[in-house]
Amino acid sequence: MSTAIHRRVDACRAGADPTVIARLPAGWAVMGDPQVLAGYCLLLPDPVVPHLNALSADMQAAFLADMARLGQAVHALTGAVRINYALFGNLEPALHAHVVPRYADEPEPLRAAHPWGYDWTAARRFDPAVDGALQAALRVRLSTY
Repeated sequence: MSTAIHRRVDACRAGADPTVIARLPAGWAVMGDPQVLAGYCLLLPDPVVPHLNALSADMQAAFLADMARLGQAVHALTGAVRINYALFGNLEPALHAHVVPRYADEPEPLRAAHPWGYDWTAARRFDPAVDGALQAALRVRLSTY
């Protein structure tokens, strides 16, 4: 099966995905595209598996630890008040983790809602000119853990 996650991991491996932050023990940290909230990232497993339970216990622990490390880095560098984490796989049936910073200045109706309350189709696309400084800072931060 080929999903968007498979294709994106292939691009990460090939050095062809401009959103790559870093290769971590369990996969790839990438900037989200779109950037529905500034600093939105994903963790993509490598190799790609259908869901968390398809990993061995050791790899599950590594994936979840990488997700937490990515979230800690995003939290430290964005001024977010918290980080939301999500593992779904319903639309793209391959494991991937959403790491979503949440901010005090979000619109009131959305502040306490899940991030899927936002209009993702209207969100701006990843832009290296806008997001590159955060991407580089995340890369440095993740290399020090």
